[in-house]
Formats: sequence, C-alpha cells, structure tokens
Amino acid sequence: MTAIDHSDLARVLDTFASSGTPSLSDSADTLERYRDSMEAIDPDDLNAPEALAFWMNLYNAGALRAAGLAFDEDMGSVLRVPGAFSAPWATVAGKDMSLDDIEHGKIRRFGDPRIHGALVCGSASCPTLRGEPFTGEFLNHQLDDQLRFFVSHGGGSVNRSDNTVWLSSVFKWYGRDFTSPHTMPNLAPANTDRLRDTVAYWFSPDDAAYIWANQPEVVFMPYDWGLGCSVA
Repeated sequence: MTAIDHSDLARVLDTFASSGTPSLSDSADTLERYRDSMEAIDPDDLNAPEALAFWMNLYNAGALRAAGLAFDEDMGSVLRVPGAFSAPWATVAGKDMSLDDIEHGKIRRFGDPRIHGALVCGSASCPTLRGEPFTGEFLNHQLDDQLRFFVSHGGGSVNRSDNTVWLSSVFKWYGRDFTSPHTMPNLAPANTDRLRDTVAYWFSPDDAAYIWANQPEVVFMPYDWGLGCSVA
C-alpha cells in the first residue's frame, strides 16, 4: 500500500492551532506543496479507510487555502472567494477536482455521515478542525470523536425547559446522510424525528437518553458563514 506523508498538513495544523487564521497567509505554500504531493497518489491504490482519509485531508487543505485567501483579501467569508468551492483545487488521477467535486463526488460516496463533523469550510459555524491529519489506521475513532466534539461544541444542544433540541444547519442540509447512509450522497430532506433520534447517538449519554425518551422538537440553528475557522 502507498505510504502517505501528511507532515506538511500536520505542520499547518500545528501553526494554525497556536496562531489562528492569520497564520494561513504564511501557510499557503505549505498547503499547496501538500496538495501537490497528494496529486502524485492514486487513491484507488489505497484501502477504503486510507482513501477516505486521503480525500478528507485534501479537502480540508483546500478549505484552509480558501480561508487564507479570504483573510488576505479581507473578504470576511470564504463565500466571497471566487470559485472557492467550485474551481479546480487538485488534479487527482488525471482529473481536475474542485472542493465540491471532492466532497460530493468522492467523500460522501463512502457512506459515512460522520464526515460532516470532520470537514471544514472556513466559516464560524463549521465544525472545529481536527488538530491532526486523518489516517486510515485511526479513522474510525477520529470520525466518531469529531462528530461528538462538533455536537458538544455548538453543533447540538438540548433545552429541557421547552423540550427542544437545537441542531446545526449541517444536519438539516445533510440529514438524509445520517438517516439513510447507504444512499449517500443524497440531498433529499430527512424525516426530522428520525434525524433527531439518529443524531442523538453523538450527544452525551444523558442528553441522548433524554432525547430518546422525550422526543423534543427540533430547531435548526442559523448558519454563520463569516470567516472563523478553528482547530482543536
């Protein structure tokens, strides 16, 4: 199996964790060098966990590059970067791919909804970036840990006083990925009650038990697209 060197991405994550978004300006060359090294790998030569880790790391590197561009140009949001998600970011196995291509055409096709707690978009409401690259060896733990961290740090909360559960809009947009992962990618709306009961698994045990017992009403939170990525 092809050995993958994620050290450049690891360096960027370490610097970002200590210095924040401004550090992405100085990390541009390192992110692009990492991308170039990934372009030399054919993910079809990897086993499934390594291939999924490959695509996720490549995606997050591109999202960080877009966030750096937004910061450099004082745009306030990655959505203002021309082609941030739609323009080619990497050429893999001879095919030019944008971040949208990588997310929807590759990553989501692995059928694991936990990716939605691990992919970042450089925005205030997106999941917190993991402080280490994903690897095939530890991917199952990393994905589960990421989604639990996302839920407990702004992605979900229970209000017992009015029996509601608040969920990030990420769960609204990709709800069917959670309720019917075998159909990923699927943008059809999910049944809200089924989504609530499925996502509850990644809440704390106490909150999960409350959700399953009391079936609170789901409220989706507004999504803040302002520039605001973070690392944990």
